[in-house]
Amino acid sequence: MTTDWRSRKGPIGMLTGAGISTDSGIPDFRGPKGVWTKDPIAELLSTYQNYVADPELRVRSWLARRDNPSRHAEPNAAHKALAELEHSGRAVRIITQNIDRLHQKGGSTPRKVIEIHGNMADVVCIQCTYRTTMDEALERVAAGEPDPACPACGDILKAATIMFGQNLDAETLWQAEQVAENSAIFLAIGTSLQVQPAASMCEVAVANGADLVIVNNEETPYDHLASEVIRDPIGEAVPRIVAELVAAGTAAAEESAR
Repeated sequence: MTTDWRSRKGPIGMLTGAGISTDSGIPDFRGPKGVWTKDPIAELLSTYQNYVADPELRVRSWLARRDNPSRHAEPNAAHKALAELEHSGRAVRIITQNIDRLHQKGGSTPRKVIEIHGNMADVVCIQCTYRTTMDEALERVAAGEPDPACPACGDILKAATIMFGQNLDAETLWQAEQVAENSAIFLAIGTSLQVQPAASMCEVAVANGADLVIVNNEETPYDHLASEVIRDPIGEAVPRIVAELVAAGTAAAEESAR
């Protein structure tokens, strides 16, 4: 690892968690004001087995999806800064634990964003390949179907998210591992790094020679591996980091051109 990670050339990988979206009005999960901190039962209700077995829970879940603040949230300064870094010419890939699609809304190229926990914009059937948009499913709820069934096979519909009790998509996980393995700089932004296997991407990156930079307001299990830990507010820290990386890249390009 280098003493000045900002000057390193090569791909920049990122792992983003709920903390990057709090400035967009979406609460995190495990922070002091997090969804699960304030209501521990909410975490228990996020399990796949409960969802499939309990029709009343599914009715509650559809109402919660309707009212979820992420449906109408807008990207904040941190999301936009990461898109600017990509568009500056740096090789950037984002692994996100978030399901809010704010990276894409903020300008990041969709194919460069790996949604390791799925997304809330789509709805899938648990049995067949039927897929639709959340907006379309919620229109059915508003029209009087409290627990809309799959129109193709009649089975249960759910958000295209990975719930507790579900396995991550193997191809998506492989893509994330490739990003971590091939990064020169790996930024972990707004994540408690307590959820596996996403958090282990930090260890994978460091093992393959990356400088790990953690941007989070609380300690994480991986702080000891980091080249730098930044506790500043994410909305301030990320635009500053991006500006430093862009400036370092510009300086390197000018030096090589001489």
